[in-house]
Amino acid sequence: MTVTVVLAGDTMLGRGVAEALEHVEPASLVSPRLADLTRAADLFVLNLECCVSERGSRWANPDKAFFFRAPPVAVRLLTHLGVSCVTLANNHALDFGEEALLETVGRLQAAGIATVGAGADIEAARAPAVLEADGFRLGVYGVTDHPAEYAASSSRGGVAYEDLERGVPDWLLDGIRSIRAEAVLVTPHWGPNMTTAPVPYVRVAADELVGAGATIVAGHSAHVFHGVRGRILYDLGDFLDDYATDPLLRNDLGLLFFVTLDHSVPPRVEAVPIKVGYCATDLAVGEEASWIADRFRSSCRAFDTHVRVNDEGWLEVESGRP
Repeated sequence: MTVTVVLAGDTMLGRGVAEALEHVEPASLVSPRLADLTRAADLFVLNLECCVSERGSRWANPDKAFFFRAPPVAVRLLTHLGVSCVTLANNHALDFGEEALLETVGRLQAAGIATVGAGADIEAARAPAVLEADGFRLGVYGVTDHPAEYAASSSRGGVAYEDLERGVPDWLLDGIRSIRAEAVLVTPHWGPNMTTAPVPYVRVAADELVGAGATIVAGHSAHVFHGVRGRILYDLGDFLDDYATDPLLRNDLGLLFFVTLDHSVPPRVEAVPIKVGYCATDLAVGEEASWIADRFRSSCRAFDTHVRVNDEGWLEVESGRP
């Protein structure tokens, strides 16, 4: 039995996206042809880089520059796209405090969307989700290495924070080894923004996760996609937001990943080029799709990973060190 899992990176539905949602149908923010692809997959997991709430107040940190909160109607976009699970282990889940975070979890779960990486206490934040498609179970863990101040505790809601530069924690390694599922996805929010390759500690942590038995490691945080090595997708890049575009890094040009899982063979990784415009995402075409393909091939080459472009313009990851 095979299962196709869509993996998307940072998805920010606040600020400019929230303003757009006041005037347009949520489904209009992602093109129909792209939504058709996500809805056709068995499972869809993304990093939701905001809270979805009408409550709370801004986190009291004078050094924090950005606060992201989406309106409740944003959930309709996620259900339209067929999202199965989101990770909230990131640096924006608690932007409007614990009350807004818990409302977010409640609204998503009421819509049939599982959450990982944050919760009412540390136990809930660390707990995995087990997604099921045609009897195939996929365990999902979320974790973030920033910010420490958002960490959940035994008495406070927050995110599953860990200092990954010091190594992967035992709770996560033990969880990967013991979860009852045919496959395990770990989706960490790690490393610095606006980089084109994983920093050394991310590479070490990724190897630890795979060594413990993770089927797929799919990271995010850089806002720019990175290369793939074996079972490791170091950074998924961005999927939907209102972010400014860097003219060199081109964080407005990205990838949406499709991973085919079959417990009897290694995962198969494919990606479709996407254009992440201002509060709108579509398939990339023409010169922009070619730019994405060239940069992805170059990024993967550093890991001895070969990428080919098929007749439909999808990028197929063909080989790489385990």
